[in-house]
Amino acid sequence: MSSDFSVEKVAPACGAIVTGVDLARIDDRTFDRLREVWLEHLVLFFPDQHTMTAEAHRDLALRFGELEIHPHAEKVSEALPEICLLHSERGGRADVWHSDVTYTPSPPVAVLVRFVQGPSVGGDTIWSNQYLALESLSAPIRELVSGLSALHMSTIDSEMAREFPVVRTHPSTGRDALYVNRLFTRALPELLPGESDALLQHLFEWSEKPEFTCRWRWSPGDMALWDNRCVLHRAINDYAEERVLHRAMILGEAPKGPAPRWEKPATPVQASSVGYEHRGKGALGR
Repeated sequence: MSSDFSVEKVAPACGAIVTGVDLARIDDRTFDRLREVWLEHLVLFFPDQHTMTAEAHRDLALRFGELEIHPHAEKVSEALPEICLLHSERGGRADVWHSDVTYTPSPPVAVLVRFVQGPSVGGDTIWSNQYLALESLSAPIRELVSGLSALHMSTIDSEMAREFPVVRTHPSTGRDALYVNRLFTRALPELLPGESDALLQHLFEWSEKPEFTCRWRWSPGDMALWDNRCVLHRAINDYAEERVLHRAMILGEAPKGPAPRWEKPATPVQASSVGYEHRGKGALGR
């Protein structure tokens, strides 16, 4: 297959539509070109991928790397544990800004989803560019957050928690991105409790500004690929009909960035509920 597909931007901040490619049948040259376009636009949309099966979905995701088998999400089948079934009526709504499972030792670097069915109106997903979120902060705040770590915690199991830099350096592009999210980030351990809550709330609101975003209205057969290292996403819960997606998550490197520059307080900050919103079991929807 030729790698001469078309790319059209969705919004100035991020996102592009790719047409002229059948994701179920791509050669190595096409894949390499798609990866370059993905790193440039952060979120790619592929309309009308009607030949894509769950098996082909898994095989395409495997080209990016090892796949996660999510411990809580429903699976498409026992034979395909790498493909999660996100059903709006079975715990599959996540109407809150987040990056996927940032509380694990190596959170997914990429997410590849296929839209199976959904409402005729509503149920859109929004993404936010966290390169821009960091770069647009004032210089003093940007300097401060570049020396902090953040505690990320599961919404289901508080034992599943990790600390990562607030600023994450992308291993492929070398760019720094803000790496906190409203669903899973619960504290900034180098700060006092009130300071941690206040700064986190500011960073959440800042990272979700409309000018950093793109939005997609789904149709059956659509696929989307996004970089979980440098974008947030949110599925808008404004619909009453069933909404079903299949999701594969690609594992990779543990988040890296500037090391914390300060010692933690004698009284450690506790996990806070600031910004935290729960949307059903696991908040697994997209």
